[in-house]
Amino acid sequence: MSRKPLRLAILEAERVLGGAGIASPRVDAEMLAAHVVGVDRGKLMMHPLVDTPALDALRKLVDRRAAREPLQHLLGTAVLGPVEVAVGPGVFTPRPETELLLEWGLREIADVAAPVVVDLCTGTGALALAVATSRPDAVVHAVELDSDALTWAHRNIADHVARGGTSVTLHAADVRRPDLLVELETHVDLVLCNPPYVPDGTPLPPEVTDWDPPTAVYGGPDGLEIIRAVISTSAALLRYGGGLAIEHDDTHGEAVPALMRRRRVLTDVEEHPDLTGRPRFATARRRPLHRA
Repeated sequence: MSRKPLRLAILEAERVLGGAGIASPRVDAEMLAAHVVGVDRGKLMMHPLVDTPALDALRKLVDRRAAREPLQHLLGTAVLGPVEVAVGPGVFTPRPETELLLEWGLREIADVAAPVVVDLCTGTGALALAVATSRPDAVVHAVELDSDALTWAHRNIADHVARGGTSVTLHAADVRRPDLLVELETHVDLVLCNPPYVPDGTPLPPEVTDWDPPTAVYGGPDGLEIIRAVISTSAALLRYGGGLAIEHDDTHGEAVPALMRRRRVLTDVEEHPDLTGRPRFATARRRPLHRA
């Protein structure tokens, strides 16, 4: 069986993806090639020649990516911080920018022994699992309503535990319920949330509109429907001094902090940009109980 240069196949893949409007054609081409060859992207140069079946498999994946199927769906996984979770149709794909929210949360509980952490709107379970991986001593709860997303979260949590990770308690529930996790009220050290927050009708790339579930993307006419509920729920769940971080649309840089400030029990409200400088997530803490 003849073998051909992988380098040329990657160059052709980059050309096709660039022509299809993919923002990072070279990265995507190399990621797909690495997936086909079965190596890390950084080790592609150690495999200069590949067989014809591998080249055919790469071409098929490139065609699907050119049709704007998400790269993570083609790879079967998405990375968030220290974890890699399974993804596919029916669940929101974790984005790299959420790592900034994760990092803030981990700093917030750095000095807390056995912290209690709640991940609202967990989707794949990625945020919850990233916390559980980074802090094996943490007691982590994850909440999700959508049945398809719950299936993915169950799978990812089970895989995490099978690899020796600490368990995450998954709750099938609506974050808008006034009695959500009532047993944890005033006992939670950290609440994290990446909710549906895009205002209805906002134009989005095909990778989102054609593949991410609309209920995991859109958050009502102003994009704040779920965020309002999350702030209310978090205010009840947090212990005094506990931290809250909510990801939001880049048009919400003033709106979400304002909603947090309306809750008298929340203090230290801050807005945080992503790596491009756009507003990305807001944080707050439960106001400490002042003794007379």
